[in-house]
Amino acid sequence: MASAFRSLVETFLREEYEESPTLASSLGLTEYDERLDDLGADAQRRRIERDVAWLGRFRAMPDADLAPAERIDRDLLVSVLRGRELAHPIEMWRRQPATYLNPGLNGVFTLFLHRLRPERELAEAAAARLEQVPRNIADGVANLDLPRTPRVYLERAIGQARAAVGYARRLVPAETNDASARAKLEKAGAVAADAFDSFAAHLESRKGEAKGDYAIGEEAYSALLREKELLPFGARELRERGREQWDLLSAEADRIAKEIDGGTWQETCVRLNRVHASTPDGMREEYAEWTGRARSFLRDTGLVTLPAGERCTVEPSPPFQRPILAVASYQRPPAFQDTLHGHFFVPYPPDGTPDAEVQKRLEGNCSAGIPTTAVHEAYPGHHWHLVMAKANPSPVRRIFGTSYFSEGWALYAERVMREQGFFSDPKHLLYQYEATIFRAARIVVDTSLHMGEMSFDDAVRHMVERGNLTEPNARSEVGRYCSWPTQASSYLTGMLEIVDIRTRWLARRGATDRAALRAFHDAITSAGMLPTTLAERSIAG
Repeated sequence: MASAFRSLVETFLREEYEESPTLASSLGLTEYDERLDDLGADAQRRRIERDVAWLGRFRAMPDADLAPAERIDRDLLVSVLRGRELAHPIEMWRRQPATYLNPGLNGVFTLFLHRLRPERELAEAAAARLEQVPRNIADGVANLDLPRTPRVYLERAIGQARAAVGYARRLVPAETNDASARAKLEKAGAVAADAFDSFAAHLESRKGEAKGDYAIGEEAYSALLREKELLPFGARELRERGREQWDLLSAEADRIAKEIDGGTWQETCVRLNRVHASTPDGMREEYAEWTGRARSFLRDTGLVTLPAGERCTVEPSPPFQRPILAVASYQRPPAFQDTLHGHFFVPYPPDGTPDAEVQKRLEGNCSAGIPTTAVHEAYPGHHWHLVMAKANPSPVRRIFGTSYFSEGWALYAERVMREQGFFSDPKHLLYQYEATIFRAARIVVDTSLHMGEMSFDDAVRHMVERGNLTEPNARSEVGRYCSWPTQASSYLTGMLEIVDIRTRWLARRGATDRAALRAFHDAITSAGMLPTTLAERSIAG
């Protein structure tokens, strides 16, 4: 980096870490491990002012003063900060109860997930964070404007807070074998558990007041697409693209389903959904098997370069995520530590879920669909991409990015594995199409919800009928879309952008064989998690 830009970035990042010690810990900066984010009203307002000031500083840096890679870094930071600026009027800190749960939960969970310090030190840090949870909860009680809070936000937060009680009281102390460390965690965990429990009770008692609207509106949604994601279209055009893709993909899926059993793709998937592991542990074993198969395929075909030392373990999802997340997820290695160990989390149901609903959730992770999800989350999806991105020399690109690339890449990974013959069983091939159809349905639902043109129940019905979800999984999914506008649209949108970039890149080189594909894959993933416009610029040379 040029001296002035490097200095500016270093100052900005130091302030980011100070504002969010839990972010710093997740990046592997262990000196922040004992601290928890300040979520008070003054801190929230300070962050808003700081974001606006930094946006102005980075925008003011002229191209002439920057090398090409620095211009991309600057433009990435501008996109991130502009996205925050667009979100400020929505005031999630006044409307989203989960704001006050996530730092205490994720901030403790990542300490033990990565285990970057000796066990006694980890226990000390976790205990310090658990003891600060009541402060976060008190800030939530003080800051939340419940009449502006959507009911779905409140209900999701109540479920998460209740799961957090058991996590803090029972599961965190079990992370250590040292008796004195466990005693400290039990004491601190009880403090945090009481705070989580009181927050759940507070929210439950005030449910009737939660009458806010989750829809951010077409103007805000379109601005996020254009100014944060750097895409050339708005919400309404994106919805039409989702509908068109659903029709195109469904026609191809119907052709495959007819070969399997003569039905439509929906009818065939309904039948295949019933073929699944009988328990969550059995489901995890299937995911682990197919994760290994996907990695072996990459090794044998040379479709990508596998970095030395990388590994991905397949594990049950964190207990406190289970009430709000019914799909698989991935946790990348810390950006500033040498480890290349990633974690693929399989969607276990919340504790106490009735057996009938457990079986419904397992239907959503049927045996025929598991190969596609393993590709998406691990090889060459999130895990492979993020260990490649971790090698980028820019600290900005190791930290910041967009789901329009990272989720777009993971769906692209499914597509390229299909193109290269990994899904040889027609049932598995059908579910790769089904996974893409699901993302097309997501675009339609997400845009329609936030333009105010689809109700929550309409969205659930749409995802059941056109996204092949069971109703419990559909309700969980739609709750997520309400809480996280534009993210659900990122998968298919980003994938289509990456396919277009690939077409142009390969055409310039006059080659489409696996060696050329590997060169493209290695180059674009090593650039980071950039908005797709910047990703293409980064590999243009």
